[in-house]
Amino acid sequence: MMNLARIQARMKCIKDWSLEGDIITKEIEFEDFREAIDYVDKVADIAEKNDHHPDILIKYNIVKLSLTTHSEKNLTEEDFDVAEEIDGIKI
Repeated sequence: MMNLARIQARMKCIKDWSLEGDIITKEIEFEDFREAIDYVDKVADIAEKNDHHPDILIKYNIVKLSLTTHSEKNLTEEDFDVAEEIDGIKI
């Protein structure tokens, strides 16, 4: 389990993510549904490669990602590693 100081340090390394209790979230608005789905496809590739899957909510052109480690019932380094990789997706 990560302590608060480590979580705060890792939050500085990810772009436009918010800390909501034991979850990090990111919401992105796209031009249209197709762009949103294309982005989600890229997120899915990262998730599969890392065997660490975010919760994904799609509302037409808005995608909300949520990461936590369910088995730990808390945030782990893996959540932040996946978030950083997701941040590398070209939009």
